[in-house]
Amino acid sequence: MPRTLHTYTVTPRLPERLAPLRELAYNLRWAWHPDTRALFVTLAGEPLWKECEHNPAKVLGRVSQATYDALSQSPEFLAQLDAVWADFSAYKNAPADPRWEGLGTVAYFSAEFGLTESLPIYSGGLGVLAGDHLKAASDINLPLVAIGFLYQNGYFRQSLNADGWQVEHYPANDFYTLPIEPTGKKIAVQFPGRLVHAAIWKAQVGRIPLYLLDTNIPENADADRHIAGNLYGGDQETRIQQELVLGIGGVQALTELGITPTVCHMNEGHSAFLALERARQLQLKTGLPFAEATNATAAAHLFTTHTPVPAGFDIFPGELMWKYFGEFAPKLGISFDELLDRGRAPLMEPGKFNMAVLAFRHARYINGVSKLHGHVSREMAHPVWSEFPLDEVPIGSVTNGIHTPSFLSRQMGELLEAHDNDPLQLPDEALWNIKNERRATLVKWARTYQRKRAERRGASDSEVDEADNILNPDVLTIGFARRFATYKRGDLLLREIDRVRHLVNHADRPIQFVFAGKAHPRDDGGKELIRRIVQFSRDPSVKGKVVFLEDYDMAMARRLVQGVDVWLNNPRRPYEASGTSGMKVVMNGGLNCSILDGWWAEAYADNGSSVGWAIGQGEDYDDPGYQDHVEAQSIYHLLENEIAPLFYARDEHGVPRGWVAKMKQSMHLLGPVYDTRRMVTEYAQTYYLPAAQRAAHLAASDYALTRELVAWKLKVREQWSQVRIEAVTSPSDHLEAGQQAQVRAVVWLGDVLTSGDVQVQLYTGPVDTDRNFVHAAGVPLTCEGRDGGAWVYTGTLPTNHSGQQGFSVRVLPHHPEAILPQELPLIVWE
Repeated sequence: MPRTLHTYTVTPRLPERLAPLRELAYNLRWAWHPDTRALFVTLAGEPLWKECEHNPAKVLGRVSQATYDALSQSPEFLAQLDAVWADFSAYKNAPADPRWEGLGTVAYFSAEFGLTESLPIYSGGLGVLAGDHLKAASDINLPLVAIGFLYQNGYFRQSLNADGWQVEHYPANDFYTLPIEPTGKKIAVQFPGRLVHAAIWKAQVGRIPLYLLDTNIPENADADRHIAGNLYGGDQETRIQQELVLGIGGVQALTELGITPTVCHMNEGHSAFLALERARQLQLKTGLPFAEATNATAAAHLFTTHTPVPAGFDIFPGELMWKYFGEFAPKLGISFDELLDRGRAPLMEPGKFNMAVLAFRHARYINGVSKLHGHVSREMAHPVWSEFPLDEVPIGSVTNGIHTPSFLSRQMGELLEAHDNDPLQLPDEALWNIKNERRATLVKWARTYQRKRAERRGASDSEVDEADNILNPDVLTIGFARRFATYKRGDLLLREIDRVRHLVNHADRPIQFVFAGKAHPRDDGGKELIRRIVQFSRDPSVKGKVVFLEDYDMAMARRLVQGVDVWLNNPRRPYEASGTSGMKVVMNGGLNCSILDGWWAEAYADNGSSVGWAIGQGEDYDDPGYQDHVEAQSIYHLLENEIAPLFYARDEHGVPRGWVAKMKQSMHLLGPVYDTRRMVTEYAQTYYLPAAQRAAHLAASDYALTRELVAWKLKVREQWSQVRIEAVTSPSDHLEAGQQAQVRAVVWLGDVLTSGDVQVQLYTGPVDTDRNFVHAAGVPLTCEGRDGGAWVYTGTLPTNHSGQQGFSVRVLPHHPEAILPQELPLIVWE
């Protein structure tokens, strides 16, 4: 065997006339542009297109030279190529959007990106959302770059054993057949006693470059080559290594590429170490101390959290942090304990380093991914701002959306385009015919898919033949596909097996169910849910009518969301941060039946039953078992008494007019709202532009304002222990509406702080019978000057609402240039 292996890359030789094919293949716009995909299907032929897993880059290397030469002389193919190239060129070279003037460049960091099934560097919803973010940013011409990982094995491929138990497989990705290209650049990240190197690859997503870090290169030792091995694989040490490369290495990669971002967006906490590296680089450039550097960079950071439970935050023990950051802290000019404090909160995993807390403290802008999740996130983060009312925890929300062109069927897209993209104008018959066609296409595909899977695992001839008869193209089809975590309750439908048998075997209104999804490799509870569904699907009374499709990915997701009639979602509220799978059925004419959680909580609240069905009424239960019972009963009731009757209520033309009317309302009311164009535009206007402007403001005049703010915060922190409310004078306990009633507060600020350093507020609002605020707000009091050494503040109680009201007085830091309480979470209550 040779001791040295030299490698080289061979690329196809394209005739000059076909040269545009290469750029078209290596720009992932084809993932959402039907005409470009059709061009490569013509080039490859349908069988080779499928064999290459819908990957144009792979197709280019598999098409014969004779075929290239023949097509270079084909008028029909050249006309198709020229039309696609002209459209692509116009898209790529569109003028800058004036809405983003002054924004600079946004850098979007994520541990996974779901752009297409042929680039398997995603596991589920978080990655697909990140991919959709890039696609929408490209469509609205937002100046954005992205940073992620190029995983050698990615997430696992799923198969099921004879018992229905999930088995994981990790096929290696061949980077040289993926739609990515090497940049020729590398970085080196400091690890304990060594450097870990990473090559930088690029995936071009329309107008947006996505840079991917690859540690599987010869410069690294074997253990370090596997850092970018599996997505979410390995132990806690692997995780901190990956996050170190993503956050610190990601910032270094941008520097190596000559990109200076104005704003950094952390999509989940995996990349939060970027805050430390950004501060370090600014210190090297300007000589600013750590406090000033972190204040300057935090102004340009946005942190989006997707988890609905504190356990979803990455938490590292102190000894692991010491191993990887013991030598890094001195580079920042701080002690290791000071660095640890950046990620510690006394009321959240005491003594441990929390990546979310690190992000909270180094991002001036934070959001959840739905209105309800914004509330849940404020509850989870409350320990960081423990003295503040829950609604003043500085976390907002931007509700997720989906990139509609990536999931819309071509037939539905053409029908919408023919009617000015107005769903209300669609003819009932045409809309219903497309839904029937897509359902039939799903059934045909599922039969072929299941047959191939059965043949691959060596199933008996009878089992293979059974695949040809699963599902019915004319039956109401319910889809349930997502990550199989226990809180998503994938088996909730099976609480009463006889009810399910009755539903699927109803003589006049049968229903069929299609399940798909993966459980995390270490989640035995999720795997048990899958096993139970698979075993039930083998029951002779439901066989072929309840189907589990293994190895769920983006390709399967498109088939499902385009073909099913109803998308079922029944998580245990409030653990669905947003959810996006149900959004994907909307513009394909599917309807949602869901727990009032995540995005559906607000979609249903805004539009009601005109767009779908709600499981329950958003109640919260102390007993999970009782909650499961109540909500399962709700599902059965809806399916039996509302959903199936409406679906099968046909007129003389065979059209269910009531059902179609609901389809149109769902498409019309929900489609434009739960779309990533709206989502990314909202991110840009709410966060990116303000962050860029604030960062520039803080950097002006050699960071003069930054220095001033840091000095002010240091002064306030040092003196805050002296602040106290000495007396509050209130009016009578009984007031009449409209009566003027003054409050007088005497506040001691010590010898250093003055009235300009604080704001004294009247915190007031209605209270319940337990003397708790129903809701309240802070109203600034007016400083009347000093009385001796103390300061006197006065204000008027609101009396415009009758009933029991309450008030308290509080003191908060105040500076006209500070974002509070985010920057300085101090407060004194009466």
